[in-house]
Amino acid sequence: MANANKAKFFRVVLGNIVICATVAALLFVTVTVGKAVEPSASSGEPYYSGKSDTKVSLMINVYWGTEYIEPMLDVMAKYNVKTTFFVGGSWAAANSETLKKIYDSGHEIGNHGYYHKDHSKIDGAYNRKEISSAHEIVKDILKIDMNLFAPPSGAFCAETLGVAEQLGYRTVMWTRDTIDWRDHDSELIHKRAVKNVKGGDLILMHPTECTLKALEGIIKDVLAKGLFIAPVSETLEKDVIL
Repeated sequence: MANANKAKFFRVVLGNIVICATVAALLFVTVTVGKAVEPSASSGEPYYSGKSDTKVSLMINVYWGTEYIEPMLDVMAKYNVKTTFFVGGSWAAANSETLKKIYDSGHEIGNHGYYHKDHSKIDGAYNRKEISSAHEIVKDILKIDMNLFAPPSGAFCAETLGVAEQLGYRTVMWTRDTIDWRDHDSELIHKRAVKNVKGGDLILMHPTECTLKALEGIIKDVLAKGLFIAPVSETLEKDVIL
């Protein structure tokens, strides 16, 4: 009888140990998996907005529209606004003087690939070639290393994100799209850019005639809301409170 009670006691103890071990394992998996899928800069996840509460950025993607760039620079200079131009490598190679004027005006330069390819449909090697080729031509002209990449048409795949990260880039999308390449309507472009705008917003646009017409109003309305217009690299970061 004593042996039976002893055996029962050990079975209960062993059962409790198994239960505790199982619970601990489940907790470990839950915490670990949660951390693994949490988007972060180190995971290569793209940015759709920044962390700043006071800054927004105008993301100007450039493959064409060269004739509107200098007038846009003049408008920005009038309000002492600095932002980010994401340039295509093929455009940069053909328009090095305009690229220098953008940079010399104090604006940030980002990578927009070399030939405006659909990065979601090309393999890792081709993604690397597109990004690195654009990087090298801009570096040759401006002597700088870019570190922000905006995929053409917002198209990307896992290989795009991985390669960009390996090359030292953060992949940037947008918060609000003016769709100025399609809708040649300055009032509509203005509305899409500023309606309910808030800190951290990344506003996508291109050098078009209607965007140029809307630009001053966009800048004035953003500033009137007590926000600053800054390069993307600044808008991505949390505000520093002094």
